[in-house]
Amino acid sequence: MYRYHIPFLINDRLDIALAVNASGVHLGQSDLPVAVARHLLGSDKLIGISAKTVAQALAAQAGGADYLGVGAMFPTTTKVITQETTRETLTAIAKTVQLPVVAIGGISKENNHQLIGTGIAGITVVSAIMRASHPKNVAAELSQIPF
Repeated sequence: MYRYHIPFLINDRLDIALAVNASGVHLGQSDLPVAVARHLLGSDKLIGISAKTVAQALAAQAGGADYLGVGAMFPTTTKVITQETTRETLTAIAKTVQLPVVAIGGISKENNHQLIGTGIAGITVVSAIMRASHPKNVAAELSQIPF
């Protein structure tokens, strides 16, 4: 179904994810509860949950999430309202849950080294790639970071 075998996730909107038969959905803390989303999507779709605390991460895991997005790690313009997450919180979440954890928010080639050793599975990047004069090169460079 997907030419490059990359999952297609819809942010915040379960209805759209269902309508377009997306690979899954990523939900924030103020969106639909993960257990409800899991019931509606079924077990074959991915559900990611944004978590800023260990308690939120554990609740997402218990509810059936497949992965966690943690951040914003650095200042970002992608989200209007955000609060930065500390490296210590990111590390605590990654060590506590059994789910893959990806860091998000303001991550670039200049600051990504600060996330090495936190136990994360990877990073999610928007602005660093979208604002680059050579997005493919930046994406390739960021994909080589050994977290």
